[in-house]
Amino acid sequence: MTVHAEEFHPGAGFPPGTREEWRRLALEVLRKSGAEVASPEEALAYATYDGVTVRPLYDASDLPADPGPPGFPPFVRGTRAVGGALSGWDVRQRHAHPDPAITREAVLADLENGGTSLWLVLGEGGLDIAALPEVLDGVYLDLAPVVLDAGAGTARAADAYLRLADARGTAPAGGNLGADPIGLRARTGAPVPLDEAVALARRVREIPALRAITVDATPYHDAGGSDAEELGCSLATGVAYLRALTDGGLSVQEALGQVEFRYAATADQFLTIAKFRAARLLWARVAEACGAPGHGGQVQHAVTSSAMMTARDPYVNMLRTTLACFGAGVGGAEAITVQPFDARLGLPDAFARRIARNTHALLVEEAHVARVADPAGGSWYVERLTADLAAAAWEWFQAIEAAGGAEAALERLIPERLAATRDRRSRDIARRTWPITGVSEFPLLDERRPVRRPAPEPATGGLPRIHYAQGFEALRDRADRAPERPLVFLATIGPVAAHTARATFAANLFQAGGIATVAGGATTDPAQIAEAFTRSGAAAACLCSGDKLYAEHAAAVAAALAGAGARKVWLAGKGHYEGVDATLYAGCDALDVLRTTFDDLGVAP
Repeated sequence: MTVHAEEFHPGAGFPPGTREEWRRLALEVLRKSGAEVASPEEALAYATYDGVTVRPLYDASDLPADPGPPGFPPFVRGTRAVGGALSGWDVRQRHAHPDPAITREAVLADLENGGTSLWLVLGEGGLDIAALPEVLDGVYLDLAPVVLDAGAGTARAADAYLRLADARGTAPAGGNLGADPIGLRARTGAPVPLDEAVALARRVREIPALRAITVDATPYHDAGGSDAEELGCSLATGVAYLRALTDGGLSVQEALGQVEFRYAATADQFLTIAKFRAARLLWARVAEACGAPGHGGQVQHAVTSSAMMTARDPYVNMLRTTLACFGAGVGGAEAITVQPFDARLGLPDAFARRIARNTHALLVEEAHVARVADPAGGSWYVERLTADLAAAAWEWFQAIEAAGGAEAALERLIPERLAATRDRRSRDIARRTWPITGVSEFPLLDERRPVRRPAPEPATGGLPRIHYAQGFEALRDRADRAPERPLVFLATIGPVAAHTARATFAANLFQAGGIATVAGGATTDPAQIAEAFTRSGAAAACLCSGDKLYAEHAAAVAAALAGAGARKVWLAGKGHYEGVDATLYAGCDALDVLRTTFDDLGVAP
C-alpha cells in the first residue's frame, strides 16, 4: 500500500514533548547521581576550544536562518543540487614515496581499485619532480585528476605536469597545480611571493576544471589550532589570493574559479560536519562581498587529520579515519583523502593503502553516505553548530584582516593564537579529559607494531607540527628504552569489590606511560601487602581501595611499604594520609604523574 507523505505522521500517538518536561526529568537523574545543579543545560553543556557552547538539548527554536537548498548560495548544504548516489565523492589518495617505481605501482593500484584522483607530493619530502613522467606512466590524465603538492618547487612541478599533458595531446581532467605560497610560509617560515601563483592561474584559466591554487588550512590544524581558527586562517589566505589574482588581471569570477580549499577532518564527526558546512557559508559570504555571489561555491578537499593519528596501537587509526571520512562526506567535501593507518610509522605499505581505499568504499557503497545531499541538514544541533562555528571563524578572520592579512598575521598573531589553543588542548590531554584510545586510555604494553620504511622529513621552520598523543608516546618510548620495563606495585586493600575500580584506573594511568603494574592480593594486612610488594620487584607502590578502607588502613599499609623499600607511595583517589607521598585521581595531570614516577624509578630520559 502506498502511503502519501502528507498522511504519514511519525509522531502520531505520542504526547508532545516539551523542554520543561526534559528539564524536570534530567534534574531528577542528575540529583540521583549526587549532583546538586539548578540547570541541567548548564550542567551538561560544554564549550569547544572556539568557545562554542554545545548544549545537551536542541529544538526548532535553535535553528539559524534558512540555509537554502543544496547547490545554491550560500552553499551551506553543498555545491551540488543532488546527492552523489552514482559516484560519491572524489577518492583522492596521497602519494609521497620517493621511489618512482614504487609510487607508480601504488598509483595504478589506487586507480584500479576505487581511487578516482591522485595527490602527489613532489620535491622536498616526496618525489623528485623529474620523475613525474615515470610516476604517471599508464595514468590517463583526461580521466584521473592530479593534485600537485610541491612546496617551493611548485612552478617547476606545474610546468612538468602541463608539458606532460601537452606531449600526450590531452587536457587534464581536473585537479590542482597546488600553488599555495602563504601555506608554504606557514609550514616553513620562508616568505614566498604571490607572483608565481598568479602566473600559474593565468596560464591555466582556459583549461576547464583545472585549478592553480590550493588554500591548505591543515598547517594551522597540525599546529594545534581549533576548527574556527583553521577556518579563519583559510578565509584570510583565500582573500589574499583573490586580491592578488584580480590585481594580476583575472576577473573576480575567474579568481574564485582558481581556488580550492583543503581542510582537516577529525574523529569528532559532528564538528567535522559543521566545519565543512561552515566553510562553504563563509566563502559564499566572501564571494558575495566581492560581487560574485553565484560563484561562491567552495571546492573542498578533506584530508583525515595528521594530528590525531597515533604511532602507538596504530590500528585504532582505522577507526579514527573512518569517523573523519564519514564526517567529511556528510559535510559535503568534494574530495577526501584517508590517510593510511600506519602513517605515523613511516611510508605506508600496500595493505594500509588498501584499507584506506576501502574506507571510502564501505561508506559510499555499503553505508550509502553519499546517496543524498547534506544528510545532516535540518538537524537542530548541526545547523546551530554550523552557525556558531561560522560566527567564531568570521570573528577570527576579521582579527587577521585587521592585523594586515594572512601574511602579516603569520609573524605573530596566528602563532600566538594557535599556541594558546594548543596549550589548552595539551592540558586536557595530560589530564585525560581528552582521551586518546590506545595511548592515554587502554594502552597495549605488549603491542607488536608493524615496521615501515622511514618517510622523508617534511619541510620545517614555520608553525610546529604536533600530534595529540606525542606526550604519552614520548614516555612510552622512554620506558621501552629502559633495560627492564618500569614497574609499579598496586597495593590492593580489602575485597575485590572495594579495590577493583581504583586499581583498574591506576593500572590504566601507569601503563599509558609504558609502566607495567602488578597487583597484590585482596587483603588489609600491611605485612602481607609489604611481602607481596617485595616479591614483585617493584620500587614504587600505589594504594588502591575505597575511601572507607583508606581511612582504616592507608597509613599502616603505606608505612609497611616504605619499610619494605618503596621509593614512592601513591594513592589512587583523593585525601591526605600519613605515609602517602602523592595521589592520582580522575582529572589529575597524568603526564606529570608519569614523569615523576620515571624519576622516582631512576628511568633514564
